[in-house]
Amino acid sequence: MYSTTIDIRVRYGETDQMGYLYYGNYALYYEVGRTDAIRQLGFTYKELEDQGVIMPVAELQVKYLRPAYYDDVITVKTTLKELTTNHKIQFHSELYNQKGELLNVGVTTLAIIDAKNNTRMTLPEVMREKLAVYF
Repeated sequence: MYSTTIDIRVRYGETDQMGYLYYGNYALYYEVGRTDAIRQLGFTYKELEDQGVIMPVAELQVKYLRPAYYDDVITVKTTLKELTTNHKIQFHSELYNQKGELLNVGVTTLAIIDAKNNTRMTLPEVMREKLAVYF
């Protein structure tokens, strides 16, 4: 299993009239976690795209447990629970407040696509090798 964490402070513009983190912004927090998890492996989305690999979101599952509020520091935990063998990869996200309370869980499924011909492909070998040590 591969797991990373990153902290994000809830900004005023990300909240709704009730002072809660707006529900649509949770997906943005998941993305921050995913991009950081990939970066910690030594890659960036841009580098993958430059190599002809794109990973659009194919499915998003979200479960809201407690609200996050303006100025809370949210810890985004991003986990890969399995090393994919097909054309999809699943990132599991958990968001915690500064008290350690679990606020939200989600799963983002990305398709792995060859950008040149817009067809499915498996995880690039160099990325698979970096992840393999965690599984």
